[in-house]
Amino acid sequence: MNDFKQILADYTAKFNQEIGRFFPFPEKSERRVTEAMHYSLTRGGKRLRPFLVYETAALFGVGFEQSINTAIALEMLHTYSLIHDDLPAMDDDDLRRGFPTCHKQFDEATAIIAGDGLLTYAFEIMSYPQTAPDANMRCRLIEMLARAAGAFDGMVAGQMLDLIASAYNTSEQNREEIIKRIEEMKTGRLLQYAVEAGATLGGATSEEAEKLRNYSRKIGIAFQIADDILDATGNESKVGKTLHKDSQQNKLTFISLYGLETAKKIAKELIHSAINDIAVFGEKAKNLQDLAHYIITRNH
Repeated sequence: MNDFKQILADYTAKFNQEIGRFFPFPEKSERRVTEAMHYSLTRGGKRLRPFLVYETAALFGVGFEQSINTAIALEMLHTYSLIHDDLPAMDDDDLRRGFPTCHKQFDEATAIIAGDGLLTYAFEIMSYPQTAPDANMRCRLIEMLARAAGAFDGMVAGQMLDLIASAYNTSEQNREEIIKRIEEMKTGRLLQYAVEAGATLGGATSEEAEKLRNYSRKIGIAFQIADDILDATGNESKVGKTLHKDSQQNKLTFISLYGLETAKKIAKELIHSAINDIAVFGEKAKNLQDLAHYIITRNH
């Protein structure tokens, strides 16, 4: 696992070096919003979604340079969601990745606009010819990203359901169905997109893409369970954000539904199954397998 952590750290450093070329700061007062965008994008982060794009594309011989635009755009979109999630009207957090949240570092209005800026810039980057030489492929990648982030069965839908789920007075079976929908959409859809985008860039067959999609769905739910566990048991200085908010806000989570130990067991079972899904790729998928293990053993 230490070897994998170094591999992820090396990728993260290389990825972070690319961010600067996407930020030509304006000279006038509107520069403030790009400063807020850049601030939130560069305050740490595990870069798991970009890494998933890169590693999945690499299964099919696609290199770092050919996947970087998609990876950058995805991380911008993810960061926009974090900025908005931290706002007073949402989770009302003061800390993200060990730094003041965007609305604390700047102000609430600037944070809202910075999130909007990252969202729209992500799609601009996806439209660049450098993202993929084939225009049809770029359109497909853009459509997939819009769906993954959207309000029908994507991240936005998951965030909405997460906000209102605690008000549901339903049976345990229905609560289980709701929490699975939240976990799959809120966190899982962007992780799924990362894998689907890498497979698209690499020209995967439909069978290969389906194996990877199954893997991504399972690690997506496991990732959110791990986040819920960290919220309940983690070290705030390591996690880098305010903890114990799920219980304070009466949020519906796997922990609130099943308890801590059963939630851990569910996450482990999902990871084991996800690793089996990509066994067909052999040694080339080792980093993806190690990433699955990392998701439920991380401390931040």
